[in-house]
Amino acid sequence: MNKFKDDFIFGTATAAYQIEGAANEGGRTPSIWDVFSKKEENVFMGHTGDIACDHYHRMKEDVKILENIGVDSYRFSISWSRIFPDKDKVNVEGVNFYKNLIHELKERKINPAITLYHWDLPQWAQELGGWENRECIYWFKDYCTKIFEEFGHDVSMWITHNEPFCASILGDYLGIHAPGKKDLKKALIVAHHLLLSHGIVVRELRKFKFKNSNIGITLNLSPTYAVSKKSEDVRAAKTSDGYTNRWFLDPLFKGHYPEDMLMVYQKEVGILDFIVEGDLDIISTDIDFLGINYYTRNIVEYDEHSQLNFRGVEGEKEKTAMGWENSPESLHDLLTRIKKEYTKLPLYITENGAAYNDVVTTDNKIHDIDRINYIKVHLKVMLDFIKEGGNLKGYYVWSFMDNFEWSFGYSKRFGMVYVNYESQERIMKDSAIWYKNFIKTRSLEV
Repeated sequence: MNKFKDDFIFGTATAAYQIEGAANEGGRTPSIWDVFSKKEENVFMGHTGDIACDHYHRMKEDVKILENIGVDSYRFSISWSRIFPDKDKVNVEGVNFYKNLIHELKERKINPAITLYHWDLPQWAQELGGWENRECIYWFKDYCTKIFEEFGHDVSMWITHNEPFCASILGDYLGIHAPGKKDLKKALIVAHHLLLSHGIVVRELRKFKFKNSNIGITLNLSPTYAVSKKSEDVRAAKTSDGYTNRWFLDPLFKGHYPEDMLMVYQKEVGILDFIVEGDLDIISTDIDFLGINYYTRNIVEYDEHSQLNFRGVEGEKEKTAMGWENSPESLHDLLTRIKKEYTKLPLYITENGAAYNDVVTTDNKIHDIDRINYIKVHLKVMLDFIKEGGNLKGYYVWSFMDNFEWSFGYSKRFGMVYVNYESQERIMKDSAIWYKNFIKTRSLEV
């Protein structure tokens, strides 16, 4: 039967900078994304998160919509600069905003799942060297300790970092995310410090001895396939897999970086002298679960002109508005590989969803059948994996509502809830109504 068990968690997700707005209110100071988005040509049409979905002011309304959809859990991130507007200064207004959000969720029997870092480093920290500075690890620890002190008794699911690949590689090597640098060595330093801060914060939470407190990390993982069986394409696919997946999975679960990638990187940037003895023991500290963000697969070929000798190739499957292939069977490949090669820990799909060009009808409805189909085919794959003995415990649709989609600004809509950015009106799309009915029955027959 195509049915999930009653204890399987169905949720939806957002991130602070993408929805909150109120960029200069409530004691908040700028993050690297405030600065990056205001620089010319970094973001589509010069869009910023200054207002976004105005969730800061509309939080209660938004939680009521979550209750209407019927989710078991809501994954959101905390804005570090809303809590620490300066290095050693705690902002009570910021703490109270999240305290009220958690209270509203729990009143409606929705479990909060908190992401501690979703890319919005405080600008004050960036000016002190950011994640390239090893001291940033300890600023992050101080911030997380304060969060645990304030919310630890009310929150059972913690995610240290969202997608350290994006925070490091996209931000510091490719330059398409904040802080917008293009330096491979700096990106590798940032990635290492993110992973090290993860391990330190996991150890910090354990000291509190909260009941029912689970902590993990979320990685964006994409199964990688060679475009052909030619040896150079196969080798390129292995490098691409190391770049995107293994560079993060191996230290977390095997206690070391992949040997082939150490050689690749050291050839490009020299000795990785920022990896200090003992770091990998901390990075590989036991966690309670792994969060996986999955959207699409990667197909690659050899490219002698790129620094790492591979480049992406377009696949032939149906694509979303992001140009990403809808490839649910690749999710099955990924989950099976994680189970076989890395961990038997509980897994959560902490993001999965699709952007489409949603159209509002004259009667104020959005018939997003493509998004419903995208979610359904991925849920089917998850159910198959569970039937095969996979330890998958939950699923979060990305995203709860349309929002600021990073360098794409407001041009891409992933939400189950439509946001009119002029009026801030919310409209439940057909996908939200479908998800509501699905959660009630937990059956793909819906």
